[in-house]
Amino acid sequence: MTNSSSSINRRALLASLASLGAGASLGLTASPCAARAAEPDTLRAIAKEATIWGFPLVDNYRIQYSYFADRGGPEFKASWNVIASTARVYTPEDKAIQTPNSDTPYSYIGADLRNEPLVISVPAVEAGRYYSLQFIDQYTFNFAYVGSRATGNEAGSFLLAGPGWKGRKPPGVKSVIRCETDFAFVLYRTQLFEPADIEKVKAIQAGYKVQPLSQFLGKPAPAAAPVIDFPRPLSSERQRNSAEFFQILNFILQFCPTHASERALRRRFASIGIGPGRALDIATLAPERRKALEDGMADAWKAFATFKAGELDTGKRTAAEGFGTRSFLKQDYMIRMASAALGIYGNSKEEALYPFYYTDSAGKPLNGRDGRYTLRFDPKSTFPVNAFWSLTIYELPQSLLSANAINRYLINSPMLPSLKRDPDGLVTLYLQHESPGPDREANWLPVPAGPFWTTLRLYWPKPEALDRRWKQPALVRAA
Repeated sequence: MTNSSSSINRRALLASLASLGAGASLGLTASPCAARAAEPDTLRAIAKEATIWGFPLVDNYRIQYSYFADRGGPEFKASWNVIASTARVYTPEDKAIQTPNSDTPYSYIGADLRNEPLVISVPAVEAGRYYSLQFIDQYTFNFAYVGSRATGNEAGSFLLAGPGWKGRKPPGVKSVIRCETDFAFVLYRTQLFEPADIEKVKAIQAGYKVQPLSQFLGKPAPAAAPVIDFPRPLSSERQRNSAEFFQILNFILQFCPTHASERALRRRFASIGIGPGRALDIATLAPERRKALEDGMADAWKAFATFKAGELDTGKRTAAEGFGTRSFLKQDYMIRMASAALGIYGNSKEEALYPFYYTDSAGKPLNGRDGRYTLRFDPKSTFPVNAFWSLTIYELPQSLLSANAINRYLINSPMLPSLKRDPDGLVTLYLQHESPGPDREANWLPVPAGPFWTTLRLYWPKPEALDRRWKQPALVRAA
């Protein structure tokens, strides 16, 4: 979709471009026979590679559509370039994002940067309260931060610009933040100390502002960007097994200029019809070619499962390695896919770490049906953070918060004064489905009556956590 057209219409686009069955381009030049000539094995291999590379983009689109385009949908937050705040923490009713954080009420901007930059302003936030703005592009790279760690708790304004903007930093702006894609997601987190603190959080959220650069400068607005006919995304299940995944990917790629480091990769994808605005008419695709695409997708998810079991579940690598800038990830597309699949929009490790527990200390998967677990730690020294820590339960397979009788989904450091201490001054948390009894209920973190996993969150981690000198406490299954 280019700025020269007056309307962006998906149906017109699909009608005007060649389908994969009728031919696609090879490399960067037109070649009607390219897709037809591709052998099924080649098609399958490239589809696997494109799934690993493209899943974060497609899942990101699914969420952004629900938040900013689907006005009648249950997850809609606001129109593009309008800030929306949720003055509460997440509950099991929030289902759009897997592994949601329930410590910090969120604010959101779906940023459409095609027309002009946005000026994002933050108020002064009192010392001791953590807040952050995470800037995420369409690839799910975290390309910038504003907030307690990155810029301090002082008030200020920051300019967010897309790939087409060539201007300079205007007066009154602290810095220019550049995004390599036309759309971005700005995700705000504002620390909530306790339920009674929610009014203070609301006051801070009310101080978050966003406005177009022209409005900030008091100048006339440029001509409006083309209207986009956003296609309805696939469900989180179908985007893992339907060849229509590649249709959605092609739509998204119109807003993602090719990075120099990925030119060869994008040429390889183009050889099977994957590229900006290309049409893949799955309905008319030859059955053996559709099967090759879907077999390639299945191969990608098998590779993900192997990677998770061998690398993440064993602790050889951490999901934090999949969140960060493009230069940080160094074209490691599998860790990016895994991190998006397990917890999209995770912070870069400097902002937060996510040590997780998929198994107990004996290596057995966590299950609340017949398992009771304890986590014992020293509240003064166990968790090395500059801000705060939390431990949150997620029900499998959805990786969503789990409903329970006491509506407690996590235990965090602001709750330490209410936790019961052991005789030696340490704290024992009880992770189990049924109550551990009245004398232990203050330290009870309910789990579902089935498979689950849990993750720590270390906000603004200290050096010993970043360089892996720190070891997370063991999660022990009770006899």
